[in-house]
Amino acid sequence: MYAVTGITGKVGGVVAENLLAQGKQVRAVVRDAGKGKAWADRGCEVALAEIDNPDALTKAYAGAEGVFVMLPPYFDPSPGFPEARAAIESVGKALVAPRPPRVVCLSTIGGQVDRPNLLGQLHMMEEAIGALKLAVTFLRAGWFMENCAWDVQPARERGVIPSFLQPLDKPVPMVATADIGKLAAELLARSEAPGVVELEGPERISPNRIAAAFARLLEKSVTMEIVPRDSWEQIFRAQGMKNPLPRMQMLDGFNQGWLEFEGTSRKGSITIDTVLQSLI
Repeated sequence: MYAVTGITGKVGGVVAENLLAQGKQVRAVVRDAGKGKAWADRGCEVALAEIDNPDALTKAYAGAEGVFVMLPPYFDPSPGFPEARAAIESVGKALVAPRPPRVVCLSTIGGQVDRPNLLGQLHMMEEAIGALKLAVTFLRAGWFMENCAWDVQPARERGVIPSFLQPLDKPVPMVATADIGKLAAELLARSEAPGVVELEGPERISPNRIAAAFARLLEKSVTMEIVPRDSWEQIFRAQGMKNPLPRMQMLDGFNQGWLEFEGTSRKGSITIDTVLQSLI
């Protein structure tokens, strides 16, 4: 039995799909029964647990051969990341008692970096969960290709996509969520825990490369337009963010190159063109 948190999301859902395809039993860890119904209909067990409820999580992880862990996406965290800290503490407590034979935690490119930025939440997770002396693998994934979902509308309507990633010809390590979920399922089924595994797509993708792919798929002119750095805070606050600094620091990390893989990354097989076609 494999317990999968985040099963209603893109990555967690793919993890479960791949485990089921291997003939494995899956326990869907969800916040309410309604969200677990589709998985229950497919023969999965359903465990109800909030990420900040260690007692419920302990029950959800009990007896599992492997556990897939991912933090909720805190895109606009409070200063000091109290939301992520509470979730990490809860997950840590929940893993201690059952001590599953294998744990795979979804982390991020730059998970080893302690410089302040939005992805620092996952650096904290690696440090805390890694200290539990369990058989843990941290799967550090590149920038999600599916983030391009925000680009579909401006590409269609204006033919101009605002880019916070810059310079526009700088290749960025990106990966499809389907590749992430597939590898996570493989890691869960292994007898050993390799510690850290880093994953990106078959090629690195620049903003200009994304625009060119949109142009081919939409059969129209599409270009990227740099969003000036000094306008970011105002834009993010206008979008409703209360604490945009971590997001700005994360973008700086990609643009300046200090958010990078620590070692040699594995390569997925799904291309940016395939992902953009699905988003369109």
